[in-house]
Amino acid sequence: MYRLLIVDDEEMITDGLYETLTGCGLDLDLCKAYSGREALNWLHRTRVDIVLSDIRMPGIDGMQLLSIIKRNWPHCRLIFLTGYSDFDSVYRAIQTPDVQYLLKSEGYPKVIQAVGQAVAELDDSLRVNDLIQQAQEKLKTLEVLARGEYFRHLLHGANPAPSLAADFRKLNIPLEADRPVYVAQGDLFHASSTVSSYANRHESAMAVMLLAESLLKGQARSLGMIDRFGDPVWLIQESTDRADGNEAEEGASVLPYLVGQFELIQQACLKSLDLSVAVTLGNRPSDWMKLSSTYDKMRRQRQTRTGDGALMVQTVNLEASCCTKQRSPRDKSDALSAHLDAGRRDEFLLVFDELTESERDNGAPYLLELYYTISLVLLSYINRWELENQVSGVSALMRRDEFVSWKEAFSFLRTTAKTLFELRSSGESNRAAEAILKVRAYIEEHLDEDLSLVRLAGYIHFNPSYLSRLFKQECGVNLSDYIETARIERAKELLRNDELKVLEVGFRVGYEASQSFSRFFKKAMGVTPQEYREASRM
Repeated sequence: MYRLLIVDDEEMITDGLYETLTGCGLDLDLCKAYSGREALNWLHRTRVDIVLSDIRMPGIDGMQLLSIIKRNWPHCRLIFLTGYSDFDSVYRAIQTPDVQYLLKSEGYPKVIQAVGQAVAELDDSLRVNDLIQQAQEKLKTLEVLARGEYFRHLLHGANPAPSLAADFRKLNIPLEADRPVYVAQGDLFHASSTVSSYANRHESAMAVMLLAESLLKGQARSLGMIDRFGDPVWLIQESTDRADGNEAEEGASVLPYLVGQFELIQQACLKSLDLSVAVTLGNRPSDWMKLSSTYDKMRRQRQTRTGDGALMVQTVNLEASCCTKQRSPRDKSDALSAHLDAGRRDEFLLVFDELTESERDNGAPYLLELYYTISLVLLSYINRWELENQVSGVSALMRRDEFVSWKEAFSFLRTTAKTLFELRSSGESNRAAEAILKVRAYIEEHLDEDLSLVRLAGYIHFNPSYLSRLFKQECGVNLSDYIETARIERAKELLRNDELKVLEVGFRVGYEASQSFSRFFKKAMGVTPQEYREASRM
C-alpha cells in the first residue's frame, strides 16, 4: 500500500480531494495537511510515496516541499495542483523527474488519472530484476566475501581492533570507523509452503541484502552481509552530505527514512522475489564497540513480534535494559537454534530428523552427546522465555536414562520442540489480538481526532503498512472502513439527541467543516444528517 499526502491551504479543496481519492478504487493510505509546515511534519514522521500539493501556500510552499522531498524521500512522486498561472514554478516543476503538474480547473478525473500514473510508476520502480542480476554478479567478488566474513566476526563477539579504520580502507568498506552505525536484521518468509534448501535460502537472503543496499542509497550508506544464522544484516550510517541547519528541516531524523525505505524493500521483495521480509531495526545508531551486544539484543527482540511478523518493520529500543542472551553450543546446534529462534518449524524438524536419523549408527557416547546438544538448545529456549510451566517433562531433558531406547529419547525431544513452536504461534496470535483490541479502544475514544493510519501506527508502535495488514487479518475489514463505520454509528447516536447541532455532531466525529460531514454522512446513509434527525423523531 502506498501512502499519499494531500497538501493545500484551502480546507475545502483538501477535504474534497481526500473524499474523492478515498472512493477512487486505488489502494492508498491517505493523509492530509492544510499547510506546508503540517506537510513537513508528516514527511518527518513517516514514509510518503505520493504528494499531491498546491504550489503557492503561505510559509513553506510547494517548491520548498519539492526540494525537501527529493532530498529525503527520493522515490516519492509529486503532483502539483494549482490555480495560478505561475510560469516559473511550473517550468521548474516539469523539469524535475517524477513530478507532474495539473491545473485545479482540470477536475477530479484528471487528478485520479495522475495519481494512478504515479502508482504505476512506483510499481515499476519496485520491479528490480536488473538490480538483482547486478547483485548476483557482485556476490562473486572476493571483496564482498571478505567484507561479510569480517563483519560476521564482529557481530558474533569479536571486539573491534584499534585498526578498525585501516581495516575499512583495506576492504573498501563504505562506512566510517569513527561514526556509530544503525543495525537492521531481516527475516525471510517464503511464499511457498515447501521447505527451501540451504542454497536457495542463502541465495534469497543475499538477493534481499543487496536489493536493500540499492534502495537505501540517498540519505544513507549501507553494507549488507549474511550472519551465521543465514539471515541478512545491514549496517547503515546517515549520509554525511545531508543538509543540516535548515529551518525547514527542523526535527528531521534518519530513522523514519529507514523505516520507510525498508517498507519499500519489503514490497520489492514480495513483487520480485515472492518473499515476505520482516525487519528488526535499532532505534538509534550503535557504537562499533557495542556492535555485538546490539546485534544479540535485536535477535532477542525478534521473539516478541506481534502476529506472524511478515512485512513488519520492528524498531528496538536499544537504551532499554535487557538480559544477556544465552549462547547455545555451536557444534551441531547452530542451525537448530537459529530455526527455533526464528520460528521456522519445518526447517527445524528437517534438520532435527537429519541429525537424529543419520547418527543412529554411531556409538552410545556420540548419541549421548547429540541428545544433550539438542536438549540444551530446547532448554535454553524454555528458560529464556520462562516456559517451564507450559511444557511437560522439562526435567527429562537432562535425564537421558529415563528413556529405554534412543528412539524414545529422540522422539521426546522432537515432541518437546513441536510444543515450543505451538506455544510461540499461540503467543503471536494472542499478542496480535491484544494489540488490535487496543487500537479499537483508541479509535472509539478519539473519533473526534485525527485517526490516520500513521497516527494509529505511532500509538501502537508498529509501522503503518503492518498495522493495516494485521487489522484486516484480525478483524476481517479494512481499518479505514472500520473507522468510517464507527464514526457513522456515533453520528447517528448523537443525531438522535436534539441537544447538539449538526455542526457540533460533525466535530464529535472528526469533521471540522459541516460540508464535509454532510457529504460523508449522506454517502454512507443516503440522507443528510438533518434528514436523518427528522426521520428518527417519527
